[in-house]
Amino acid sequence: MTHLIRKATPADAGALAGLAAVTFPLACPPESRPEDIAAHIANTLSERNFRDYLADPDVTVLVLDVDGALRGYSLLVDRPTQDPDVASALGLTPAAELSKCYVHPDHHGVGAAAELMRASVAAAAATGARGLWLGVNSQNARAIRFYEKSGFRQVGTKSFRLGDTVEHDFVLERPLAD
Repeated sequence: MTHLIRKATPADAGALAGLAAVTFPLACPPESRPEDIAAHIANTLSERNFRDYLADPDVTVLVLDVDGALRGYSLLVDRPTQDPDVASALGLTPAAELSKCYVHPDHHGVGAAAELMRASVAAAAATGARGLWLGVNSQNARAIRFYEKSGFRQVGTKSFRLGDTVEHDFVLERPLAD
């Protein structure tokens, strides 16, 4: 099995949407309603959405390409947050956001996520940001452990709407190399 981490291209939009449909539900709390998850995927993680992300000059999408199939991705946003809860929590500015970082479950536990994270941190540092932040559901213990191992620490909280439910996320931040 050979893999590489590379910047996504518009030709990857459909595969990214398919991967997001598999990985996003894994990050949701067990009590999340399937119809809310499906609506979020349709409204935020569709092929059209990924085409828009890829066309945005402030967004970088990295993919984990395994023998020509996408098995992970991250989405970085290089602009100030519009969320006042996040803005007040961040201690390192300017900061980039790690909006999404997912690996297909078939590639959990083999180092793929750590490799994707290292590439994401390097891409964020290349923008000139001093810090990198993300939001993670407060019930997603596996992801929180992974992010802490990757140098993030909790600096605040924010809300995330999933359908009619308001989810509670931790805001995590890590410094980027000077």
